[in-house]
Amino acid sequence: MTVTGASLGVGIVGFALVLDAAFAEPPELSHPVAWFGRLVAPLDRAWGRPRLVGAIAVLLLPLLAAGTVAGLVWAVRARPLGAAAVAGFALFSVTSFRMLVTRASEVVAATDDDLSTARGDLRALAGRDATDLSAGQVRSAAVESAAENLADGLVAPLLAFALGAQVSLAVGTGAAVWVKAVNTMDSMLGYREKPVGWGPARLDDAVMWVPARVSAVLLALAARAPRALGRAARWDDDVPSPNSGWPMGTLAAAVDARLEKPGVYTLNPDAPLPSVTVARRGVRTVGVAGLLAYVLAAAALAVPGVVG
Repeated sequence: MTVTGASLGVGIVGFALVLDAAFAEPPELSHPVAWFGRLVAPLDRAWGRPRLVGAIAVLLLPLLAAGTVAGLVWAVRARPLGAAAVAGFALFSVTSFRMLVTRASEVVAATDDDLSTARGDLRALAGRDATDLSAGQVRSAAVESAAENLADGLVAPLLAFALGAQVSLAVGTGAAVWVKAVNTMDSMLGYREKPVGWGPARLDDAVMWVPARVSAVLLALAARAPRALGRAARWDDDVPSPNSGWPMGTLAAAVDARLEKPGVYTLNPDAPLPSVTVARRGVRTVGVAGLLAYVLAAAALAVPGVVG
């Protein structure tokens, strides 16, 4: 990576962070992820061979999205600042940081005096029925979701961009979009009652293997609790996902709270459910880990390589 290339790559990560801090997310009507979601939505119906349909779709649709955005970056490659602007907006669009921390903080705060509102707001973070959840269980769900979405919504696309940009700026941008597209398909279709989601769920499991574990390390660093990683490994087998248990378990150990999804898993079972104070500390830890993720991506881009 030349000095210019290194500066460009680091600047793109910084630009995406600035956009996130200023706007949180693009407007819904112009949000590329929302556009992709509308493309995926028609798949959510009965099919004669649902697994085959889902497998073909998850191979083609993310490549279509990634190729489109990478093509835009490549088309303006002769103008580095223009290419950087396209790449920076794309990276901002496929990552979520401020919105994640803000929503989790709002749910935790609402449990203190308006449990009904907290249960309703939780739907924006966690796909579970909150009707009968106690205040502690709602706080648990908010903290769990913040940790899991740190990996899905921030670390994974940032790492994909940083690694792909070692080849070229277009490849890095396309890689970030591809990861987000796979994760979006899993979020929309990857449920046991939806056979068409089998392929997206399996591919997302493979894609998220490294980002989930990197996120766990970042959370342990953010909490200054390196032993939390070892403790999290004890509970990982209790979580159905091969990946989400790592960041969630690490955060449970770091803040010494029980995080649970009733009837599914319990992390750090000997600890109490998080109080408001502990849950706020958990969300702050996610915030610090998110900033570390941006630093990690920028550092990777500063290593000698090529950004074109």
